[in-house]
Amino acid sequence: QVQLVESGGGLVQPGGSLRLSCAASEGSGFTFSRNWMYWVRQAPGKGLEWVSTIRPGVGGTDYRDSVQGRFTISRDNAKNTLYLQMNSLKPEDTALYYCARDPFGAGRGQGTQVTVSS
Repeated sequence: QVQLVESGGGLVQPGGSLRLSCAASEGSGFTFSRNWMYWVRQAPGKGLEWVSTIRPGVGGTDYRDSVQGRFTISRDNAKNTLYLQMNSLKPEDTALYYCARDPFGAGRGQGTQVTVSS
């Protein structure tokens, strides 16, 4: 069974940076390097929202407008690991962040909490 395990969250002041990681185990026909991967988040009292996508192969990327230019998604296929570099963090980025197998959060792990506050 495929497992996704997120880490790297924490408490940071506005304007700060964090790097999230997501370790993926392979199984049940899932090969990390061949799959589109996603970051999604859920802010307190709100629904799950898509943050970013990375494609397999050359790894083309997409971002929601509110994080464009501040967040960078990347992957290391040799380590089966997905990353999200978050810079210039804002209080509205506070959320539980998940990596997932689709933009709706399928297969996500337990998430890692990001809190942006002074």
